[in-house]
Amino acid sequence: MATVWKLSASWEVAKLIPTKEDMTKALEMRQGKKLQAKFSSATVAICGLGGLGSHIAISLARAGIGKLILMDFDRVDISNLHRQQYKAAQVGRYKTEALSENLKEVAPYMEIKAHTVRITENNALSLLAEADVICEAFDQPEAKAMLTNTVLESMPDKYLVAASGMAGLGSANSIRTRKVADHFYLCGDEVSEVAESVSLVSSRVMLCAAHQAHMVLRILASEFET
Repeated sequence: MATVWKLSASWEVAKLIPTKEDMTKALEMRQGKKLQAKFSSATVAICGLGGLGSHIAISLARAGIGKLILMDFDRVDISNLHRQQYKAAQVGRYKTEALSENLKEVAPYMEIKAHTVRITENNALSLLAEADVICEAFDQPEAKAMLTNTVLESMPDKYLVAASGMAGLGSANSIRTRKVADHFYLCGDEVSEVAESVSLVSSRVMLCAAHQAHMVLRILASEFET
């Protein structure tokens, strides 16, 4: 076990961080050595780091994914804190920077490549080239459609896990994962949209994000939906 010192507030706190070997062994005990090797060698891109993307990232980091590519151009806002994986002290910071910091606390040896940019048709191919699986986690329908069309048309060998419908206080049981095409999966209830009264509720957004993260792991394990 290696001892490191980190500055917390105005004082220093000693923290014991497990070695990479110890963390890998712990994951192998829970998930199996063969499966963990697949996760450790995988690269997953997360497009959008809000309520969906930030939770997807945390789940994949805990599963031992080897590399995450994070993409978002926005900053953390106080209105994000009720459903996104950020801290009050991170308000105002770029989401790519804040989430990278939080992920390193969970999985210190995972590789992270962060792009503080808006994804467009012009840059999507270069940004996503390394990814084995791509997660669409945008808020805006136009951005969702752009990414989906770009990946399906120009990167047909890539797996895409997208989301549609997670707003409101509807039943948790209506959130599901559906196979749309051989390399395309859609998570959510596919109905509910953000409303003025009850819009995005933390627990239901997390449910959809969990479906996306779990589908990523199933794809990497060659366990596909029918």
